[in-house]
Amino acid sequence: MEFKINFSGTGHKYTKEELNVVLETMQDADPLTQGIYRDKFEKAFCEYNGNDFAFSVCNATAALELAAQLCLFKENDEIIAPSHTFTSSVYPFVKKGAKVVWCDIDLDTRVVNLKNIKKCVTKNTKVIVVVHLYGFMIPDIEEIAKFAKENNILLIEDVAQAMGTETHGKKAGTFGDFSIFSFHSHKNITTLGEGGIIAVKDKKYADIIPMLRHNGHCAFEGERKEYWKPAMGNVDIPNLNGIDLMPNNYCLGEVECALGTKLLDRLDQMNEFKRKRAVDFIDSLKEFRSIVFHRVDNESHNYHLLVAYIKDNKRDQMMERLVYEKGIKCVVQYCPLNRYPLYRKLGFGNANCPNSDTFFDNMISFPFHHWMSDDDFSYMIKSTKEVAVELGL
Repeated sequence: MEFKINFSGTGHKYTKEELNVVLETMQDADPLTQGIYRDKFEKAFCEYNGNDFAFSVCNATAALELAAQLCLFKENDEIIAPSHTFTSSVYPFVKKGAKVVWCDIDLDTRVVNLKNIKKCVTKNTKVIVVVHLYGFMIPDIEEIAKFAKENNILLIEDVAQAMGTETHGKKAGTFGDFSIFSFHSHKNITTLGEGGIIAVKDKKYADIIPMLRHNGHCAFEGERKEYWKPAMGNVDIPNLNGIDLMPNNYCLGEVECALGTKLLDRLDQMNEFKRKRAVDFIDSLKEFRSIVFHRVDNESHNYHLLVAYIKDNKRDQMMERLVYEKGIKCVVQYCPLNRYPLYRKLGFGNANCPNSDTFFDNMISFPFHHWMSDDDFSYMIKSTKEVAVELGL
């Protein structure tokens, strides 16, 4: 069916200057991958976000695959991860042999917290995966990082939706041993549909990621009289803590990197615009007590998505009215992962996550792309109010 307001898969549009960067790089870059624009992007990212080391990759899932590989899982090692998240936050670790212990979210913030994480810790806990879901930076991330360090547990931050958020002057993605960022089509900035970054704190990881990212390529040791001898380039097996790791190809192209560098200049502005709109939308519906938003009017939330919890088992009625009567394509998102066949078949179908279940079964995600027109935004407010009145919310 056609919608008056679609749930767009494109987070933002490009400016003329950004489009010019794409065209100029297509013409000028040589080569079109693994060149100077990659280096500039990674440097600019570190300067923007406050990371020591960052490496561009073809998508955030590739970044998670690298992180999972570098965790060096052994038999019976466990990860703690939220069940209420996107699947690629978890399955790369399962592929490397980790067992999953599902962590519940807080019903008010819709993200995990240290209290719930502690309930999941066992003697086999190797990794904690936290996800700054919906664009909200986990409030006690600093305490989680401290707890992980004290207990010799690796911390992985999934910042796919929360880039640019910060609290107490520190940005999301600066607390974890590994931090993952996404530039997918739907994200806060997108490098032509796909792209990602893995950021790390420890130099031992930074030294090995370039080889893992690019087919095991590395420099020959010492001086060479002729650049083509013994070969144009060297290929070796990356080694971490005495363990050999097989490389892959996760490279991001030069055009995407050049565009990413340019988009960093506009990220804060776009985040602020969406945050202001989200607060306006939430405040316009505050009289309806059965529509529960997470209202945050500061830089810890970028409102990548605009979601609400609908009380009194009226979510489906509200969805039907908004979709079929008003033409607004709302969606429901992030089915608890333990419900999916992929995880059930692997033995991870059981979870004690009542908040995750309750929230998913009663949530609505409204269309909220950056480029939504003022008229469409006003129509969405008006229509949501009308439906809320009809349903007695």
